[in-house]
Amino acid sequence: METENSTVMTEFILLGMTQSHSIQLLVFVLVLIFYLIILPGNFLIILTIRSDPGLTAPLYFFLGNLAFLDASYSFIVAPRMLADFFSEKKVISYRGCITQLFFLHFLGGGEMLLLVVMAFDRYIAICRPLYYSTVMNPTACHVLLLALWLGGFVHSIIQVAIILRLPFCGPNRLDNFFCDVPQVIKLACTDTFVVELLMVFNSGLMTLLCFVGLLASYAVILCRVHGSSSEGKSKAMSTCTTHIIVIFLMFGPGIFIYTRPFRALPADKVVSFFHTVIFPLMNPVIYTLRNQEVKASMRRLLSRHVIC
Repeated sequence: METENSTVMTEFILLGMTQSHSIQLLVFVLVLIFYLIILPGNFLIILTIRSDPGLTAPLYFFLGNLAFLDASYSFIVAPRMLADFFSEKKVISYRGCITQLFFLHFLGGGEMLLLVVMAFDRYIAICRPLYYSTVMNPTACHVLLLALWLGGFVHSIIQVAIILRLPFCGPNRLDNFFCDVPQVIKLACTDTFVVELLMVFNSGLMTLLCFVGLLASYAVILCRVHGSSSEGKSKAMSTCTTHIIVIFLMFGPGIFIYTRPFRALPADKVVSFFHTVIFPLMNPVIYTLRNQEVKASMRRLLSRHVIC
């Protein structure tokens, strides 16, 4: 046996979403449909925003980055999940598990911070319109984008650094369909109480504070919009409502998973499934369906390619 802080385990066995073959088939079809329909839609959003000179406002710049983040996020869990449906023994190496966990929290943390930046953008646009072009200039937008990527990296590397110090000597059966902090920590061959507190502080507190801050900021924005009589009132209300819907989709499952002690609950896998597979693909689509400018530009782009 190696020293206490060394890792003996070389692989984990994923128990999967469910042991029922009928439910597995249903989930497989559902994920495949989402991939074939909505994932190309996300790339179409990116292409539309990049190719249309009329969609250069910061709102569309950040929406394009949201679509990119969500598309990237969907590649972390779903492809392996689809492949595992055809495997009797679902095995992931220790390094593969750590890599999956890193990118899950790197992109997830970056997306949370992006939603904060988008809320800040809407606050300046609606509550401080005279300062908008000065504050949200192209340089500031790129600096904010760099900051949220850096924030996601720091958030994720802290998780990975803590887990790499844990000893894993068995059992190696991971009760999930992917590697995530709560399940991996439970397999460590040591008392994980302090580690769980650190993880709740790093993931759970960050998620909760961002969620509360976003709701508070949109409450201020909606109050300002409701009290105004400008022509853009309905458009501003629609944009803010869309942002709030995405916030609940993004942060609701995250709060459920990361802001409590890491005890397994019956709903964990279902919440994780929607959090890691379904909602990321839906977020940019929800934004687009309520944005007339993007929809019009998308129709023009498609019509040009059809004519060609």
